[in-house]
Amino acid sequence: MWSRRSIRTALVRHARGRSLAGQFLVLQLAVVAVVLGAVAAISIHQSTTEFRDIQGGRMLSVAESLASTPIVREQLNAPLVEQVLAPDVDRAVSLSGATLAEIVSTEGEVLVSTDPTRVGSAAELGDSDVFGGRGWYGDVDVEGHPSIAGHVPILDTDGGVIAVVTVSENYPSTWMLLSDSGARLLIYLGIGAGVGAAGSWLLSRRIRRHTLGLETTEIASLADHREALLHSIREGVIAVGNDGRITMINDSACALLDLQPSVVGNHVAEVDIDAGIREVLLSDGDVEDVVVTTSTRVLALNRRSATSRRAENRGQHIGTVTTMRDSTELASMQSQLTSHKSVTDTLRAQTHEFANQLHTISGLAQLGSYDDVTRLVGTLTRRRAEISDSITAHVHDPAVAALLIAKTSLAAEAGVRLVLDPESDLGALDPALSTDVITVLGNLVDNALDVSRDHGDRSITVLVRDDPELCVEVVDSGPGVPPQMRELIFSRGVTSKTDVPGGRGIGLALVRLVSVQHGGTATIEDADSGGARFRVRMPLG
Repeated sequence: MWSRRSIRTALVRHARGRSLAGQFLVLQLAVVAVVLGAVAAISIHQSTTEFRDIQGGRMLSVAESLASTPIVREQLNAPLVEQVLAPDVDRAVSLSGATLAEIVSTEGEVLVSTDPTRVGSAAELGDSDVFGGRGWYGDVDVEGHPSIAGHVPILDTDGGVIAVVTVSENYPSTWMLLSDSGARLLIYLGIGAGVGAAGSWLLSRRIRRHTLGLETTEIASLADHREALLHSIREGVIAVGNDGRITMINDSACALLDLQPSVVGNHVAEVDIDAGIREVLLSDGDVEDVVVTTSTRVLALNRRSATSRRAENRGQHIGTVTTMRDSTELASMQSQLTSHKSVTDTLRAQTHEFANQLHTISGLAQLGSYDDVTRLVGTLTRRRAEISDSITAHVHDPAVAALLIAKTSLAAEAGVRLVLDPESDLGALDPALSTDVITVLGNLVDNALDVSRDHGDRSITVLVRDDPELCVEVVDSGPGVPPQMRELIFSRGVTSKTDVPGGRGIGLALVRLVSVQHGGTATIEDADSGGARFRVRMPLG
């Protein structure tokens, strides 16, 4: 297992570019620049609005003062009005600081102007409604220059408009507005730079603490190595957080569980997986080599708790990591080994039985009781024939019949009576189906034999028939199976045996697997005798 220092040393050789703190500092400076631009825009807008409000009112006051001057009204129709009233107009501009002051006729022609070249030209009045007899101020465009203007009508004795006084001032340039706001901008810049630098330093320290001191390039490289490692191993790996949500799943786990990578982030209870696997993923503590069957596979699961390595949360539980491997082929081989062991046990039992019978015949022969020898041999022959005939009369598949005959002898050796239900009726099967039936029947009988040898009347009843579907039933005289265990006993390798090849009971799991592969079911219910009734149904098609 690599330490954090060795990982960092290995990855830093590939890391290039700025440090995390440097990147955050650049980012903060960029943010400061953006904020400065925004402040400048806001400042220009505020200054422009302030200039319009203040100077607009001022231009209107100057225009009102000029319009109310008696000489303006008296000399308005003088032959050389542009010269007669020029001093009054110039005085208004000099006293107010305006850019332009003019007197305009009702036809919109400039009569008097501080700019003599404009006399006789059309005045720019914009959206003014001054000819309605009311004063107005607002934005106008004077010879291409945005300006704030005040317009006041000159009225005759009857209240009619005879001319208009306009006084305007050009808006200052953007540079002038920025110059006027320079002090405020420098203050904002200083505050922004200070806060940005301090924030980037604190943030970089916090992030380095949460990333175990790794830089961004190191984290990216580590993530790439992690993804490559997880998705290249053949064992399935799935990680679950404390909240029960899937945080990681590799390709092998997706294939074994028939899931998509998009399940990451979903709660385990919301994912369509086998109930036994869901229980393993959500339970507490570590587990080792738990056997779980799905519809197509036998899986061996191992689960370990995961803890945090960060300094502030070191040792804190952050979830679990479960690995799984496909043990279907191993389970099949184990079933075959179990079948071979069953045949061996049957032969050993028959050898033991035949040895006892031969000893009896030998003793009778030595005593000269030849008639008793004849009767004993006849009795043994009839008993063996009765067992064979009672099975072959109802079971016409040779392999299944041979298995039942062998299991009958094995049960008798263990002191258990195995009986074939008279309702049994099984014809010859396809070789592949016959093999699967042998797997199912053999495992069910072995399981029944284990639980019946010390319980009840020590008997096992077997029913096999193929009309309208293939049905295998085994009833034992054992203690039964609690309702809460009836699904679990098919999902996991639950057994009380310690000498099973492989070290784990897999028989009932194989029964469920074979039945599901054929589109059938495997169930458990209470038997009338007090034991358990195992029933497997499979469509013949």
